[in-house]
Amino acid sequence: MDRQNRDEKLRKGIPIEAKQCEVDVREKLSPPGLKPAKQRQKVKQQQAEEGSKVIEEWVSPELANRIIRNAKDLKIRQTDRRWAAEVVNDFRENLLKFLRSCDQPFFQTADFVTSGSYFEKVKINVADEFDMMLKLQAPSRLNMMELDGGLFYRLDFTRPTRSPIQAFFLENKRTLSSSKILSEMHRLVRKFLKNYQVPDESYRWEVNRKRPNSPAVTLSLFPTEKNGEELISVDVVPALEVHPTQGWPLALRNGPDVDNWLGKKARQEIKSLPCFFVPKRLKGRNLSEDAKESWRISFSHIEKKIITSHGNKKTCCESNATKCCRKQCLMLLKSVIEGLKQRFPKELDNLCSYHGKTAFLHTLSIRFSDSMWARQQLPACFLHLLGALEDHARSGELPHFFVPNCNLFSPTIFPRKALAFLTNALMEQRREGLPLLKPPAPVPPLRLMTPLADISTEISSDNSFLLSVVSTLDSAFMKKLAVMFAVGLVCVLYRI
Repeated sequence: MDRQNRDEKLRKGIPIEAKQCEVDVREKLSPPGLKPAKQRQKVKQQQAEEGSKVIEEWVSPELANRIIRNAKDLKIRQTDRRWAAEVVNDFRENLLKFLRSCDQPFFQTADFVTSGSYFEKVKINVADEFDMMLKLQAPSRLNMMELDGGLFYRLDFTRPTRSPIQAFFLENKRTLSSSKILSEMHRLVRKFLKNYQVPDESYRWEVNRKRPNSPAVTLSLFPTEKNGEELISVDVVPALEVHPTQGWPLALRNGPDVDNWLGKKARQEIKSLPCFFVPKRLKGRNLSEDAKESWRISFSHIEKKIITSHGNKKTCCESNATKCCRKQCLMLLKSVIEGLKQRFPKELDNLCSYHGKTAFLHTLSIRFSDSMWARQQLPACFLHLLGALEDHARSGELPHFFVPNCNLFSPTIFPRKALAFLTNALMEQRREGLPLLKPPAPVPPLRLMTPLADISTEISSDNSFLLSVVSTLDSAFMKKLAVMFAVGLVCVLYRI
């Protein structure tokens, strides 16, 4: 099927016929009915094991090779990684030195927490995006008032404080303003850049405009020459760390469901880690005053820890003999999501890589055995993960991994029309053999015509245009022209 026709059908919501009739693993393995919690967990595990076997049966060698090849190509080259890391590290170290002696005392004790796909080592293609959480310590305990399903909060201090943080209170002198913190972060970064010079003077940093609902100060690295393209993007996110004596919000204190995967001990360790809040407001119009100054809870540092230590056994990925394909599957899924957004920017504007990451974490908690993620099973494992995201989109249910009451595919966050479009787009990828992973079709070489031989070098420059036209004619016509010329010459000689 022509790509333009497929895209048009997707936009109109018309089902796409598959090139080959493939087994729908999810329909074949649907559970017969509801069961108690422990039995449902066993059923999910059994489905995952049987599903992998079924998927392996219908993965063609061509598709398997394409998946393996793309997984290798997604890795960032070491030279690109080193150059980008040096530039970003120099920026981070100098910004931290500047903050240590800045004119805002509350930011003087700040420190950076590395997070994001680059530091999780699942960044794809190029090292061009970096996330930095600037840790700001809360001086005392907070009253965390939930504003939605447990993702957004209003932060109030339980008692008066003389800490420099009081400069960012609202008029009631106890509610911490997210907008004031973010505005101060913008001001300090701009002030820092006035005297900062990139080690390589052929590049410069610029602060981007504020983005609606973004908790970050975004900077871009450009060549100093005019009209140069952006090379690196950095998000500096101020993140408030709760007081060490205070745990997670009450609704989240059970922690993520990782008992079967990482173990109960790991779950306790995760729950003991501090939580962070970033200055991000709720989406929507006609927001209340609380919603305008809301904070979103962040688990980026814990996600990094989980993805880094991802094995059911501690020996996973410690050597070549124990390497799994979990990270490769996530990178491939990020590549598909990125490709879909580039192909359908308007229809899938709400889609982001965090949706794929959340589906990935849920899949790991179900398919927890290291043997199910063996490196040689990469094609089947990735297709299983892709199918899991499709299932979440079809059902309209994608619970936040740490905030289960928050559905990332709820209509208020992800419109139903866009969700239906995503479901069809993912189904097309699965049934059409992952066209987004196919290399672009090679451009056919230009067909060069055979030049005329034995052209006299005495032809004047006035006839050069005529010669260029004649040289493009085919050989058959040239033979006829030569015969006509010979006949004409004979006639002229005969008259003479």
